[in-house]
Order: sequence, then C-alpha cells, then structure tokens
Amino acid sequence: MITGAYVAGTSPLHRAPAGGKLAGLALACTALLLAREPWSVGVAAAGVAAMYALARVRPAAAWAQVRPLRWFVPVLLVVQLLITDAGSAVSLTARIVLAVALAGLVTLTTRMSELMGALERGMSPLRRVGVDPRRVSLLLSLAIRSVPVVAGIAGRVRDAQRARGRERSIRAFAVPLVVGVLRQADALGEALQARGLDD
Repeated sequence: MITGAYVAGTSPLHRAPAGGKLAGLALACTALLLAREPWSVGVAAAGVAAMYALARVRPAAAWAQVRPLRWFVPVLLVVQLLITDAGSAVSLTARIVLAVALAGLVTLTTRMSELMGALERGMSPLRRVGVDPRRVSLLLSLAIRSVPVVAGIAGRVRDAQRARGRERSIRAFAVPLVVGVLRQADALGEALQARGLDD
C-alpha cells in the first residue's frame, strides 16, 4: 500500500490548497538558503514552530519529521567545521533541519492525492512537449514521501547497530540499509503495478 505521513485535521494549514503550500515551501526554502545571520535562522525556527502549532501537530508527530536526521546532523556538522567556521557550520545545519521540518509539515497536512493533483496542474503546460504531468507528479510525490521512509529505515538500522555494539562497522550499517530500501522499493513496485502504473 502507498502510504504517507498525512495526519487528518481541520487547521488552517490542512484547509489551505496544496498548490499554495507547495509554493510556500519553495519560497520558504529559498529564504532559508539566503538566511545567513544567526538572528535570521532564529526567526525562521520560531516561524516553523509557529506553523506547526497552527497546524495543531502533536509534538511526537513534529519530532518524527526530523528524528531521522539525528544521525546525519552530527556528520554534517563535523564536515562543515572542517571547512568553515563554527557559526556558519551551525547555521547551515540548522537551515537544513528547518527545511526538512517544513517539508514534513506539508506532508503532514496534505493528502497525497491533493499533492499529486497540485503538481499535475502546475506541470500541465508540459503536455505540449510530450511530458505526462500525471506520471511526473506521481514520481515527485513518491520522491517526497520516500525521503522520510529511507531516513526511517536508516535510523532503525543504526539503532540495531548500536544495540549490537557495532556502531563503527560500515558494512553492518550498509547491508541492512540496502536490503531495507530494496524491500521498500519492491513493495512500492507491486503497489504501482496493482494500480496500472508500472509502464
């Protein structure tokens, strides 16, 4: 079954059109890209928190959107510290986390069917050059949904690795991760085939 992170609700964000939310996400991520000063990142963080509150998202659901990054963030931070100053490293890492949180908020408040519909309408002019907006919108929607799924698989593998005391083994992490992703892809392929979308 193709599932998403949508959580039913009646908040203003739930009622907002999917196209508007996607446009807002694009603008917000662009603003985050341009935000350099610590104060601007702080304002952005407060804004993201306010939007989650407006959407009436429970803390557990909000945390679930960024929880898979808990293994990625330290690595990114260390790499950034090697090539830039501490302030810039923290700023970049925080902006990436905020962008993921915003994308998560869109998936929490938007049904996949609505997301696909908005993407399909936005790309309808591409029919003139032979592009099938329906298939492209499905691909983009699945890509958006797959990010937290793959991150979740990675988190579970890392937890199992830690429980076995093999945190430093790359092989012990990579093999189960690849197997988990392939199983997920196989299940997705079967779901698409059942819907006649396997061409």
